Amino acid sequence: METKTIKNNEQSTSKTIRISGSEAVVRSLIAEGVDVLYGYPGGAIMPVYDELYKFQNEIHHVLTRHEQGATHAAQGYARISGKVGVAMATSGPGATNLITGIADAQIDSTPMVCITGQVGSHLLGSDAFQETDIVGISTPVTKWNHQVTKASEIPEVIAKAFYIAKSGRPGPVLIDITKDAQFEEFDFKYEKCTGIRSYKPIPKTNPADIQAAADLINNAKKPLVVWGQGVILGEAEAEFKAVIEKAGLPSAWTILGASAIPSTHPLNVGMVGMHGNYAPNVLTNECDVLIAIGMRFDDRVTGNLASYAKQAKVIHFEIDPAEVDKNVKTDVAVLGNSKDTLAAILPLLKENSHTEWHQKFKDLYQVEYEKVIKDDLHPTKDGLTMGEVLKEINAQTKGEAAIVSDVGQHQMIVCRYADFNLSKSNITSGGLGTMGFALPAAIGAKMGAPERDVVMIAGDGGYQMTIQELGTIFQTKVPVKIVVLNNNFLGMVRQWQQLFFDRRYASTEMENPDFVAIAKGYHINAKSVSKREDLADAVKEMMETEGPYFLEVMVEKEDNVFPMIPTGASVSDVRLE
Repeated sequence: METKTIKNNEQSTSKTIRISGSEAVVRSLIAEGVDVLYGYPGGAIMPVYDELYKFQNEIHHVLTRHEQGATHAAQGYARISGKVGVAMATSGPGATNLITGIADAQIDSTPMVCITGQVGSHLLGSDAFQETDIVGISTPVTKWNHQVTKASEIPEVIAKAFYIAKSGRPGPVLIDITKDAQFEEFDFKYEKCTGIRSYKPIPKTNPADIQAAADLINNAKKPLVVWGQGVILGEAEAEFKAVIEKAGLPSAWTILGASAIPSTHPLNVGMVGMHGNYAPNVLTNECDVLIAIGMRFDDRVTGNLASYAKQAKVIHFEIDPAEVDKNVKTDVAVLGNSKDTLAAILPLLKENSHTEWHQKFKDLYQVEYEKVIKDDLHPTKDGLTMGEVLKEINAQTKGEAAIVSDVGQHQMIVCRYADFNLSKSNITSGGLGTMGFALPAAIGAKMGAPERDVVMIAGDGGYQMTIQELGTIFQTKVPVKIVVLNNNFLGMVRQWQQLFFDRRYASTEMENPDFVAIAKGYHINAKSVSKREDLADAVKEMMETEGPYFLEVMVEKEDNVFPMIPTGASVSDVRLE
């Protein structure tokens, strides 16, 4: 049989070649345009790694220091590039270590393909060494999964995996391949998947729904848009901007929707949700038409559903029919990809300005500024605040950096105060809230968009959950800028303990190591600052350093993030102190 190398993005092989299952895995990935994948080798996946060695000029493997790091790196790569991220691991503990990242990708709609090795098919179900039922374990947190026991299945399954992961509402897919299937030879031919019977990733849009939505928007006196990541995933930023500008719609965002339009856009009225801005939260319960675009009415956005926007007509633009009426009853559901549905409604909308309604947002912003924002960004106390660190990063990156944040108080500060002037700039763990996400995700983000500055921001707690990925940075030399806002606390939990548990700080105060020494141990330039007068120069040095850089900023120990909606409260009960 003739041997043929498959080039990136090639749709199919024109000739059949006889190869092993493990070589078929690698050739299939190359055919799907995969140029980088993240993983950790082991016995059950070793045949595939042997083939990767032979194809290393065509596909780059990044050795993370933990399989969870591989999934988060693949997520960061996918979120910033719009491509499918790929992670790979061996069987047993290698496979189970992927689960947190897979679950994170599932709830945040991130396209990812994970490949795991498995014991030989004759050993399945025998409790063999490093055997786990990863298909069973991963079923609740994947969009699709499949176990391969014969080499001949590999091309079709991989093609199907990439199609499912990226199409419609994206998500993670897992392929488990037995070791004998990796060794077995077969006649290989690759064709990309372009459709699956009974799987309809993009629902049909009803023109009557478009008209009904337009009528509600045109007749609204107090409209409010809440947009989510569906705008970014649908690549609908231009269409979204055109719609809100034509109809003069004040527009607020969920944390994963941030950056679809610039932070400074006059119609951008801020973030909704538990630590969102005062005006859009309060005015959610005053608007007469609520227009949800590519968001799922998460509980952190809605607060108490019994009192959420009950006075408003609700329009829901959504690609996933399962999300419609799941949490909030919809008056008009517009199904389809946001790029298509927003383009369809644009010519039906009347030009409007809603000047008096916009003034309400401005007035409430001033209330929030005086009570919260002024002290966060222009503090008079001696200690540094997290907000002023973000203010300095904004100034030195001109709001064009991709900010990869971990989970906690600093995450909310990033969302509130980072300037996002380019789309795909806010990369964080939204739905699952995975501490440890940021460091490996930043590695993937920088590899997915090497032309952009990537700044990782974490707290001292989450940073230590995946701190071993400094080794990946050292080995790859990926120039990620690492900022740890250190308050020697698990800050978000401590804030709740302060407000709701009478300051009983149970297991939240941390004794931390010398983070600078650890970074330098990985040959990464590092510095720690604790004084306001040193901050600007430290951020400047970090951004101007060619390679990776670690900056620790010692911040106030007991600063809280406000506004805040207590659990179970209404969005209009948002607290400013």
